[in-house]
Amino acid sequence: MKILFDFFPILLFYIAFKWQGIYIAVVVAMAASAVQVSYFWLKNRRVENTHLITFVIIAISGGATLYLQNEMFFKWKPTIINWLFAIVCIGSHFIGEHPIIRRMMSSTITLPTPVWYRLNTMWALFFIFMGSANLVVVYNFSTDIWADFKLFGMLSLTLLFILAQGFYLAKHIEEPQEALDTSPNKTNTHDND
Repeated sequence: MKILFDFFPILLFYIAFKWQGIYIAVVVAMAASAVQVSYFWLKNRRVENTHLITFVIIAISGGATLYLQNEMFFKWKPTIINWLFAIVCIGSHFIGEHPIIRRMMSSTITLPTPVWYRLNTMWALFFIFMGSANLVVVYNFSTDIWADFKLFGMLSLTLLFILAQGFYLAKHIEEPQEALDTSPNKTNTHDND
């Protein structure tokens, strides 16, 4: 469900683009991103960093696109966001106690330390790939095809990556410590009832 919430501004951008063109779609994407950040804050009393970073980049690239009437600024947005996330993933190998992926996911799964570093590297490479793929489409295809790729291509690639990651993680997930603490010497207190 979270991935759909994260793609909400992209979906509205796509609908507006097909209906009214790039400049109206940029305005819609800017508004949708602001709503996304506001809604998350109202619901959780905090702002998720990825939403905030995306909002700032949408506001800057969207503002430049509208002011200069040059759609290329907005077309570069997915590349900038993906490469920025790649830099964060790579930097977290050297800055801080744990890689960023571990900081984000350790409350839900337990993995050996080397696996966390591999997973973090996989995400960094995925973000680099996605940013590069966006540029290939931007410079070799029409804006219409780019909009299709932005919604369907990027969403599909992200879902495939998450699915592949799930298969990889299934081999490495450790059992929670509480489940391992069942001792054979413990007796069931209800046996004598």
